[in-house]
Amino acid sequence: MEQPERPGEPEGKAPPGTAPAPEPGPAEPETAAEPAAIEPETAAEPGAVEPETAAAPVRARRRGRTALLIAGAVVLGLVAGTCTGYLVQADREPTKLPPLSQPTLKQSKGEAPEPLSAARDRHVRTDGDLRKLLLKKPRGAKDADWSSAEDGWMDLASYAEAFERPKPAFAHLVGDEFRRAAVVAWEQGQTAVEIRLVQYRQEESMAASERSNGAHYWADDDGNQSWPVPGTEEGMAYAYTKPETKPGYLPEYKARAFAWRGDIEMEIFVSSTKPVGKKTILGLAKRQMERL
Repeated sequence: MEQPERPGEPEGKAPPGTAPAPEPGPAEPETAAEPAAIEPETAAEPGAVEPETAAAPVRARRRGRTALLIAGAVVLGLVAGTCTGYLVQADREPTKLPPLSQPTLKQSKGEAPEPLSAARDRHVRTDGDLRKLLLKKPRGAKDADWSSAEDGWMDLASYAEAFERPKPAFAHLVGDEFRRAAVVAWEQGQTAVEIRLVQYRQEESMAASERSNGAHYWADDDGNQSWPVPGTEEGMAYAYTKPETKPGYLPEYKARAFAWRGDIEMEIFVSSTKPVGKKTILGLAKRQMERL
């Protein structure tokens, strides 16, 4: 930066007190920088701790030995506890157990009660010929050739064929432990009647009552009349007021009745060209249940 001129000073002269500027000459070669002088280490002051030049090796602690010691202590504790319990139990007196045999009771004196007759023992009656418990055909009636029963019996296959869907019906009957079915059927004038006594083993469930209640479900309709069957808990009789019609056939009126007692389900089917009255269907159901 150029200095400003001072007034009163001649040009080209240096101010008093200043050295004259050197004349320009040849440039001296640059010398290499001398390395910095290394000061010698000073003696350590007394009391100062010299740093360690290398870390001393640390000896690792063995863990396996400690684990073995703990495991051995646990085993010894269990053994000691078992031995102590055994010694305590060995010093005790044995507990007396009750005798396995029951005390002998004196036989009662007097005559034993007589066994129930077949008329009073329901189990004896239903284990016999089930066909004997069916209603008898009325006088003047003839056998129904349309019935699938053979000699008054229906086996599992023939009974399943009486349903609208025989295949699933067969499977359900097997699950319900179907045993046998006694059947009687007749025709009298323009009226046809079929009565079935369906018996189940009932080792797993109360199939007779369940099947009867299921029949009530699909038999009950808006277009029918219904009445309870006397002498039964849930027995019902139904009479349909609207007939089934087919071209070329007379109108067909139907009536149904379902009830159960013990291991037997009662089914009654009536069809006629005239409406089936309450007296007809309810009378058949009442008399049949009385025979059971």
